Amino acid sequence: MRDMRHHIAFFLVLLVVSCGPTKETSSLNCDVLVIGGGASGVMAGIQSARMGASTLIVEETVWLGGMLTAAGVSAIDGNYKLPSGLWEEFRQRLYAYYGGEDSVKTGWVSNVLFEPQVGAQILSEMASAESSLQVQFESQLTSLTETDDGWTVSFSRPEGNFSVETNVVIDATELGDAAKMAGIPYDVGMDGRGDTGEDIAPEEKNDIVQDMTYVAVLEEFPEGTDMTIPKPDNYDPTPFYCTCAGKCAQDTIPRTLWECDQMMRYGKLPNNKYMINWPIYGNDYYANVVNLGPEERMTEFEKAKDFTKQYLYYLQTELGYSNFGIAEDLYPTEDGFPMIPYHRESRRIHGIVQFNINDLARPFEQEDARYRTGIAVGDYPVDHHHAAYPDHQKLPDLHFYPVPSYSIPLGSLIPKSTPNFIVAEKSISVTNLVNGTTRLQPVCLLIGQAAGTLAALSIHQNLRPSEVSVRHVQEQLLSSDAMILPYVDVSTSDPAFKAIQRVGATGILKGEGVNVGWENKTLFYPDSLADRSDLQTSLSEFYTVEIPDGSTVNFELVKEIAVANSDLTADVIDQKMEALGRDFQLNLVDAQAPLTRRQVAVLLDELLNPFEVAIDHFGNLAPNPNL
Repeated sequence: MRDMRHHIAFFLVLLVVSCGPTKETSSLNCDVLVIGGGASGVMAGIQSARMGASTLIVEETVWLGGMLTAAGVSAIDGNYKLPSGLWEEFRQRLYAYYGGEDSVKTGWVSNVLFEPQVGAQILSEMASAESSLQVQFESQLTSLTETDDGWTVSFSRPEGNFSVETNVVIDATELGDAAKMAGIPYDVGMDGRGDTGEDIAPEEKNDIVQDMTYVAVLEEFPEGTDMTIPKPDNYDPTPFYCTCAGKCAQDTIPRTLWECDQMMRYGKLPNNKYMINWPIYGNDYYANVVNLGPEERMTEFEKAKDFTKQYLYYLQTELGYSNFGIAEDLYPTEDGFPMIPYHRESRRIHGIVQFNINDLARPFEQEDARYRTGIAVGDYPVDHHHAAYPDHQKLPDLHFYPVPSYSIPLGSLIPKSTPNFIVAEKSISVTNLVNGTTRLQPVCLLIGQAAGTLAALSIHQNLRPSEVSVRHVQEQLLSSDAMILPYVDVSTSDPAFKAIQRVGATGILKGEGVNVGWENKTLFYPDSLADRSDLQTSLSEFYTVEIPDGSTVNFELVKEIAVANSDLTADVIDQKMEALGRDFQLNLVDAQAPLTRRQVAVLLDELLNPFEVAIDHFGNLAPNPNL
């Protein structure tokens, strides 16, 4: 009964949000059109609307959230220590709903697990709170035509077709369908080593994508209740024998053979629900559906769902979980399964910037300083699912390639040559390898927030998305409590947080990426003393600086640099330093005392503001001041 009440309440929220065209309304006008209401799409729409742009989200299903909700993957992967922007807002709403942080640590695959309908309800409430945002459900994209001022986009829906006149389109579809329709070039499958310069990529490119999964959400019923589903046609238990201990020996497989009860608790959700999304001889399914038509896709989706039904029947009959059945009153579908499958891979557009594994793993060593243009942070390992591919033994082992935490460059959201178009979700301009981490839920949520920010600024400044200043996008994200660099050791509540983010994004004070098992971090070391030699090298790119050998980085030195490179007088600088001392608890008594990296960041940000120096989409100092 509890779930049914929330289920009904949720659909009442949907009715409030769904205010798109009716039979009497065949066209709409909006500043920003978001095609797809998934993880990226819903956050793009919310952010754009919060910034005052009239925004419309058009979604194929009747839920917002995509992989988080409609696909049933309601177990958040990563970003637990990166409380950035709308991702953190969503997480805090989950905590509030369930009664605190510990209440969502119900399974061992994630620190944040929730029931899909609850996630959809929360996202709907967030969307309905925005007066500049409309949401239209059950609508299929049919055409997309470029105009002088933007785009005319057509959709079909049960009540009749409609069109939208818009200035900016954001493609937040699950498979990049809008980008393809707009004629934007893209890649599908694995990149070749020679094309991307990634040493761990295969020698030659291919069209092999990651496995998809048709998730099932089960409910544990009282012991003795038989919830066994009808035996699926062509049922074959052999693919599942090594799903957990009992049917095969550990030395016969390369993966850990978990005890069966432990395997079932992998995706345990609150209120005795269980997410079945098990990658080890479980329900991962291989099919490359990216370039298939709608009917061909549906055929493959049904095959993937049937495979999950076979797996469920195996769990119920061969492993003894007969009292685990499809969760009741959860999905508005006839069979109780999610509305869509979980896609791990999509088209990947050709953007202004292609983010590769070298940029991600060693950001401060690359020729281009793309980390300076960061707009969304992530920290999950590179996680590729290929075990369901028939010849997976021939593929390179990409499972959990170690990386630090990272920041996605703004240019990866912008197509090279198509104006007034932004790409989000899993279709951004990254390599196949990088997609193995940027595909995760919190990252897609933050990509969406960045896409909405870029779109709204494009509208307000009357510029194409490619012309909007990188720094303007980043500053807006910082003002929206989002992170542009993934410094895990500088809390968002630290008074120096924004100063460190801004100065870090100039490269004057760089972080250090580290990887320890599952812990992928970038550290700023705010309490370490600033290093003279590092500062000399990095400041020289922006200012005329000469720091004598053996010099201590102290207030006197920073003051000298500021006097030499700004219009500020020594007296004004003293006044600013005094104010900073009060606000940031800086010790101004001893002007010769060495400064920490936190203190230097605060002083440089206030006295010189190097963040205002324009950069291009590659992180280089930009000759065009608009960038």
